[in-house]
Amino acid sequence: MSTLPQPHPEPVPDPLNRQLAAPPVGAPLVVRTVACEDPGALLGLIPSGLGPDEILSWVRRGEGLVGWGRAETFTARGPQRFTEAQAWWGNAARHAVVRDEVGLPGTGPVVFGSVPFADDSAEAALFIVPEVVVGHRGGRWWLTTASRDPQLRPIPVVGPTTPPEAPDDVSFSDGALSPTEWAGVVAEAVTRITRGDLDKVVLARDLCVEASSPVDARWILRQLAQRYDNTWTFSVGGLVGATPELLVRRDKGLVTSRVLAGTIRRTGDDGKDLALAGSLARSSKDLEEHEYAVRSVAEALAPHCSSMNVPESPFVLHLSNVMHLATDVAGVSSDDASSLALAASLHPSAAVGGTPTTDAVALIAELEGMDRGRYAGPVGWMDATGDGEWGIALRCGQFVDDAATALWIYAGCGIVAGSEPESEVAESDAKFVPMRDALSGGWSSGPGGARSGDGDEGRGEHRRRQQVADAGEGVHQHGAPLHGPDQL
Repeated sequence: MSTLPQPHPEPVPDPLNRQLAAPPVGAPLVVRTVACEDPGALLGLIPSGLGPDEILSWVRRGEGLVGWGRAETFTARGPQRFTEAQAWWGNAARHAVVRDEVGLPGTGPVVFGSVPFADDSAEAALFIVPEVVVGHRGGRWWLTTASRDPQLRPIPVVGPTTPPEAPDDVSFSDGALSPTEWAGVVAEAVTRITRGDLDKVVLARDLCVEASSPVDARWILRQLAQRYDNTWTFSVGGLVGATPELLVRRDKGLVTSRVLAGTIRRTGDDGKDLALAGSLARSSKDLEEHEYAVRSVAEALAPHCSSMNVPESPFVLHLSNVMHLATDVAGVSSDDASSLALAASLHPSAAVGGTPTTDAVALIAELEGMDRGRYAGPVGWMDATGDGEWGIALRCGQFVDDAATALWIYAGCGIVAGSEPESEVAESDAKFVPMRDALSGGWSSGPGGARSGDGDEGRGEHRRRQQVADAGEGVHQHGAPLHGPDQL
């Protein structure tokens, strides 16, 4: 990378600098990162008026990155999509002209990415270098601009923007399969597992969401972030969600991965939830499945690490609507594998594919009746050094087109020999809740994204059940607590 000696230019109020002339074809990226004062909550900085495919986000508990605009875009398909993307980014970062005045992971050139689950998906892996990135980490804030214009662009002024409005007249309907049809698919998978074809498969289903006017992706992001602050709230190329599962992080030589396998539904009663958490932690079925998932992650990371720490037992991760068995695996990097390369070595994880992987992925293609697209694939960001964070795209939805009035949302369950189809339908219903509530007003937000109104989980559950009832037959409702071996 080259460096820029230019002094600080004066700020201008256009966050995308759209008035500037297009750069010549083939010019290197020109990237500038400067420190800045606290401009406000990250998700509150994203400008209004952008389409879903222009908004980029990776935020957890107020820290992370947001971006907008496209300085450069790369797509790739097929089994070599990770390798091709890594080669493209390596070349782009190597030839970039960079002035980085902050020097933290996530400063300088940054690319956001989202990769399809399946090798043969009709959807391409998508990688975007934003025109503007704002970052926050450990009390430090920075702003990055990127373009192919050889002239250094002025630093934009960023600050709180016009709050998004709630979607209008949102409805939900069945996707590729109805709940009854999907239960039949689960039953077939159990038959295959029982006869020894494989040990586990993770099956997903989808719902179609329609609104009477364009849905502001910023609304979804804010709702998810305030309700599920222990997740990573993401947006890349119209794929929007909040994942509880960190596939891999590489940060200055430290490699970490959060493995989730084992789920139980919260009731809203603290005493009952404590008892449910204990039952989850003692469940031999869930512990066995969790061990499979942890082992698969450890084995995939081991060739890239000189030492590893793999806890002997999981902890219970408490989210707003569910609890998960979780294990944080950590290692010290022993090679130059980037965070994207590490994500490639882990995908598909046992939590979204199954065991054995090849057999499970083949059965998914045979039975699910849909192309997952970028759902359940890696999503996240990477900088020029290869540091970055990649999660699994769960609890999410994909905008159908630029009109932004329709989305597909997804949920799934791990199927093993003892799985019961009706219970798996109920579990998938529970995993639709974050996106359903974000889209249909299951909770409300006050100014600046702060939550207002009713904080009682039980009343929130009552609203959710009413919404499901109002939606008709698209989703079946079950009242019993749910638990299963995956996080899809």
